[in-house]
Amino acid sequence: MKKLANLYLICVFALLYIPIFYLIVYSFNRGDDMNGFVGVTLEHYKDLFSDNRLMLILLQTFFLSFLSALLATIIGTFGAIWIYQVKQKRQQTLLSLNNILMVAPDVMIGASFLLFFTVLGFQLSFSSILLSHVAFSIPIVVLMVLPRLKEMNDTMVQAAYDLGATTWQMLREVMLPYLTPAVISGFFMAFTYSLDDFAVTFFVQGNGFSTLSVEIYSRARRGISLEINALSTIVFLFSILLVIGYYYIVREKENKHA
Repeated sequence: MKKLANLYLICVFALLYIPIFYLIVYSFNRGDDMNGFVGVTLEHYKDLFSDNRLMLILLQTFFLSFLSALLATIIGTFGAIWIYQVKQKRQQTLLSLNNILMVAPDVMIGASFLLFFTVLGFQLSFSSILLSHVAFSIPIVVLMVLPRLKEMNDTMVQAAYDLGATTWQMLREVMLPYLTPAVISGFFMAFTYSLDDFAVTFFVQGNGFSTLSVEIYSRARRGISLEINALSTIVFLFSILLVIGYYYIVREKENKHA
């Protein structure tokens, strides 16, 4: 049974990673397409870094993801604390409403935001994309933080109040330090969701702002360029560094509070 489970995991990881490695290999292809590997070159990376529009969009995308993840983490963390403190019956209702946003199709969410902004007369721009990304990232943060809250010993909070701490002092000295690993996890998850979102962004973007996923989609309609392979390789390597950094930070926080 163990060998069968290992074989299954190998097949799953192979299915996920072989296309990525295939994409990375062809980012060094001397040819102009993926029909055959004819030699090694860095020309596509040179073209990528000389493409000012694509570099600007790359920076815009990372800025958008960082800012939306930061705002969603703040709102989602305090939202999770509030949900944790309400009565059990009401808590289940709020969690159900939160989870609906997690499973709802991105197309439906994007269309809903588009209608919402149109009704309000809100101009589609960076602000509309940011608000949308913050909104669909908040449920992710709540789901990451709430289980950690339920693991916390309530006597820690009560002891802080018994010693004369205010609500803000209790949050700053007791609750938030304990929640830090979950908060960091929520931030990284929100950052990732925002970084690769296409459907919602496609609906709410204006003419003056674009993200990487939308730009790649637009260019792919005109034909796949190996410049996109080079860009995808860089983003993939950045994602690996992000995961390594995430595990290092969480491990340090866990060890500090162990």
